[in-house]
Amino acid sequence: MTNKKIIPGLAVQTERLILRQWCEKDLEPFFQLNSDQRVREYFPGLLSCQDSDASVKLMSDHINKYGWGFWAVSLVQTNGFIGFIGLEDVHFTASFNKLAPAVEIGWRLAFNHWGKGYATEGALAALRYGYETLNLKEIVSFTAVANQRSRHVMEKIGMHHNLEDDFDHPKLPEGHLLRRHVLYRMNHSEWRSL
Repeated sequence: MTNKKIIPGLAVQTERLILRQWCEKDLEPFFQLNSDQRVREYFPGLLSCQDSDASVKLMSDHINKYGWGFWAVSLVQTNGFIGFIGLEDVHFTASFNKLAPAVEIGWRLAFNHWGKGYATEGALAALRYGYETLNLKEIVSFTAVANQRSRHVMEKIGMHHNLEDDFDHPKLPEGHLLRRHVLYRMNHSEWRSL
């Protein structure tokens, strides 16, 4: 776990997005997002309202503690909530983080905001924050093998995949259709060369 602390509440802004701390008004649209089968296609299932709210609390607490995490995302133009994008410590052990803790980059956006480049735009800003502000050595991302949309974003932001890094997600039971995951990586020097 990286414990470099940045001032909480500091937002990251791009041309079209604001990555920020969570607030009460995000709970309902985030629950709606987590109730959408299209959004949750590559997750084990839909989230209940209680589970969705609990995940917001975990993400918000991490940001309060460290100043960064999976930030809520709003559109600059409308200030409307569209999901989350950001960085988070990996909270399970797999082959890629046995020797050292890993930080992942991730995103989850409401379906009606797909296909507009928001995930890529926000992810590039999160990578920049991770390398330039937190001075991370490496950032990873992972998803179920079949999730081509997320894999495409990982590739667009410059991450690379090595078949030998793929792993079985330890939080999913043997035989589960989504258990096999691909791992994408980028290290600090690769970021600097972009």
